[in-house]
Amino acid sequence: MKTSRRGRALLAVALNLLALLFATTAFLTTYWCQGTQRVPKPGCGQGGGANCPNSGANATANSTAAPVAASPAGAPYSWEAGDERFQLRRFHTGIWYSCEEELGGPGEKCRSFIDLAPASEKGVLWLSVVSEVLYILLLVVGFSLMCLELLHSSSVIDGLKLNAFAAVFTVLSGLLGMVAHMMYTQVFQVTVSLGPEDWRPHSWDYGWSFCLAWGSFTCCMAASVTTLNSYTKTVIEFRHKRKVFEQGYREEPTFLDPEAIKYFRERIEKGDVSEEEDFRLACRHERYPTRHQPHMGDSWPRSSAHEAAELNRQCWVLGHWV
Repeated sequence: MKTSRRGRALLAVALNLLALLFATTAFLTTYWCQGTQRVPKPGCGQGGGANCPNSGANATANSTAAPVAASPAGAPYSWEAGDERFQLRRFHTGIWYSCEEELGGPGEKCRSFIDLAPASEKGVLWLSVVSEVLYILLLVVGFSLMCLELLHSSSVIDGLKLNAFAAVFTVLSGLLGMVAHMMYTQVFQVTVSLGPEDWRPHSWDYGWSFCLAWGSFTCCMAASVTTLNSYTKTVIEFRHKRKVFEQGYREEPTFLDPEAIKYFRERIEKGDVSEEEDFRLACRHERYPTRHQPHMGDSWPRSSAHEAAELNRQCWVLGHWV
């Protein structure tokens, strides 16, 4: 039982540690969602340029046909003028920051995702952040309890107590993690529709941080199921061992020396057994008070096996307790 229980505990610890590493990595990285943004091409000034195909008359027509957005250089850009005036830049977003590719140079420009979220969703976003923190903290608590269980593997009772608490904390952490991931997903989708116009993605998809977050949740729930399974199986095995022990204690023991049984049976068959004999047959009433205690004159059963059991259960034979 010890080996199987220890194996289950090691599996639960490994899954919990994996969930903790995945959750921490996802919480600190900025690749929950990634995609492209449609932004005006740089280099289009007031007089137009090579990078600005819709200059002159075309620019005037386009500017009157659709709403315009002012560029940093002051030239009007139409977001509906066509793809020739715009280019796509990559971006990736996490819980804390949203980073965008710098146009015309290496590097990225990052800004707070909390500031980008609509005012109506900031409360949900902060609740998601708090849930993620609690998720990681409860994973740490569950991992610590599982490690303590391994150190107390020799004590079944202490191991069961630690196992039960570890299972509770792990299940709670998994539920918090699921809620946190879903709330962040909701906030991001609302921000895509109602966020700042210069940030709204042209296309996007979930990134590897998002996959790590849900992988952490999967490992967390697997660890909790393994811990609960270990607790249940240990309790069942413990009760089974106890039941077998109690049944064995009530049954007749069979550890009497066969030579002593043979000698005593021969003396009984000869009929010369007396209380004054040197081997002294002394029946112990205090051990089995409810059972029949035979006297010297009683007739013994003829069955050798039953006779040995009766002798083995009740009497001193040749100075040995049986």
